[in-house]
Amino acid sequence: MDYDSANTDMTSKVYSLIRDKKYQQAINVLSYQNQSQPRCRPTLSLLAYCYYYSQDFTQAADCYEQLVQIAPEVDDYKFSYGQSLYKCALHDEALRVLNQIEQPSLLNNVRKLQAAICYAKEDVKASQSYIDQCNDDDPDTVINTGCVLYKEGKFDEALKYFTKAQQLTGYNSKVWYNIALCHYELKQYAQAVQHLGAIVEKGIKDYPELSIGMQTEGIDITSVGNTNTLQESTLVEAFNLRAAIEFLLKNYAAAREALTDMPPRNVSELDPITLHNLAIMNMDEDPSGGFAKLTFLIGGESFPPETFVNLCLLYLKYEYYDFAADLLAENTDMTFKYMEPYIYDFIEAKIVQQTAPEAAFKKFDDLAGTLIEQLRRLVKEVQENRRSQKDEQVKKKVQEYDTTLEKYVPVLMAQANIYWLQENYNAVEKIFRKSVEFCNDNEIWKLNVAHVLFMQDNKYREAIGFYEPIVKKHEDNLLSVSPIVLANLCVSHIMTSQNEEAEELMRKIEREEDKLPFETPEKKVFHLCIVNLVIGTLYCAKNNFEFGISRVMKSLEPYQKKLGTDTWFYTKRCFLSLFENMARHSVVIRDQVLMEMLHFLSHCESWGRDVKANFVSPLTNKPIHGGKNTVAYEARYLKTLLLDLLKLDG
Repeated sequence: MDYDSANTDMTSKVYSLIRDKKYQQAINVLSYQNQSQPRCRPTLSLLAYCYYYSQDFTQAADCYEQLVQIAPEVDDYKFSYGQSLYKCALHDEALRVLNQIEQPSLLNNVRKLQAAICYAKEDVKASQSYIDQCNDDDPDTVINTGCVLYKEGKFDEALKYFTKAQQLTGYNSKVWYNIALCHYELKQYAQAVQHLGAIVEKGIKDYPELSIGMQTEGIDITSVGNTNTLQESTLVEAFNLRAAIEFLLKNYAAAREALTDMPPRNVSELDPITLHNLAIMNMDEDPSGGFAKLTFLIGGESFPPETFVNLCLLYLKYEYYDFAADLLAENTDMTFKYMEPYIYDFIEAKIVQQTAPEAAFKKFDDLAGTLIEQLRRLVKEVQENRRSQKDEQVKKKVQEYDTTLEKYVPVLMAQANIYWLQENYNAVEKIFRKSVEFCNDNEIWKLNVAHVLFMQDNKYREAIGFYEPIVKKHEDNLLSVSPIVLANLCVSHIMTSQNEEAEELMRKIEREEDKLPFETPEKKVFHLCIVNLVIGTLYCAKNNFEFGISRVMKSLEPYQKKLGTDTWFYTKRCFLSLFENMARHSVVIRDQVLMEMLHFLSHCESWGRDVKANFVSPLTNKPIHGGKNTVAYEARYLKTLLLDLLKLDG
């Protein structure tokens, strides 16, 4: 009697824990029961259920395998066993188990699971064949058909199926996410963001325990874990897609905010897509961490397909060409699986450029030629479809043209870069002029044309013609323009005797910077500082050192706001150039200016203790000594050099 009572209490306790979704506690109780009564069917069944819903699919599969052996006639166990194997990514084993199921009432669910397994294996045809055997009135059949169409790149058709599923099911976060995903692929970002916003709003309302947005607000909170609630909400997927859209639109702060708005989890709990996005979107602030995350991902069993390509391209961006070459050589299977031929040819050419620039130029030229042929063909097709009034086809071909142009521009820039590094600016200009037919409206092309004209000394007026529209486009927010663009435009005005225009632009920049302390007091801005530094550098280059150095020193006031790694780079170049000329006795500086320089360097030493003097390469094997890599150290060193020069003169 007592035993039965205890057993009843234990059963009641387990079911209460399962009801409250306290699966780990239930597992602890059931595991003890399983040890005292091995292979007990009810215990194993509950244990398997708890393992599955706590997402320990390996243990769940082990329990269901035992249940299949104990009760081979029960097809429900076989189905759950196959489902657990699928979650463990053991696809072939799962299919073998599912093929043994004969119970008619389970067949529709079996076909759906078989379709999902084949989809995960990227066997789209087999997946579609299983979907065709499912019930037509089942909303999952509509959703699964949409997924197959999406996989085949038929985003318009997939969107129709997901929209139909939405009408059949009402609100379903996963369906809404799939609709957003289709809009994203169709470059309809506003519609995508609208659907993602609905998922987030619903998540905030229905799942307050997931602490949405708390991290962004700076509130210290614990991880919510990878719970079933989190999976049901589709919030992780929604925030990741929102971040990707903002990143593509170059709203980088908003992209990072989307990731911090996500329900908080520990690093070890992050899914591959979130880990990938964190690496990419924080690369400028934490390149070492970004490379570590991407390298970790490609060493795992599953990762976003973009990971391998992005890691290769980032190696190129940071000039780790040997790393890129090794990555390609050691992962030939990934190269063929994840890389388009165009990307592979581009990366290969960039690697070759380091030892054989002429051979690399030929590779880029061949690649550019292929893309130009595609662009001309698409222009012709757009014109023909317009004449035939085929609006849908026109829209499709214009999108294809834009995608091809996005591929062509990096190839063109890589070609130009070969001559740029050789300081053959005339040859760079010729390359750009040949591409005017396609790139006339491209912002990257216009900016680089402006730079190459600026570098030729005698083409400042032409440079103004390209720089000015870029600046005027952002006249309401000049601080969104690159400081070097503003600086080059000011210099171009000065070099063409348009001093008033240069001063007016500088006044506008100053007014915008003066507003910032009220809006974002902690933010440092260097726009006006860099403009003055570049102008000061120009005068130093023309051997007017007194005026140039005075301008440089003035530009860094106040030091606590203007002293940074970038601004110090320009500053020390001017000082070193002056010191070299002083050592050669080719320039004489007034005592007053020399005293100002000593005071300036003392101020830099005081304010530069926590400012890095040089950017440290993220993958360097020879890190710079922390004490030496400060503005304070270098300012003290420059001050010593200046005093030594003054002693020599004395």
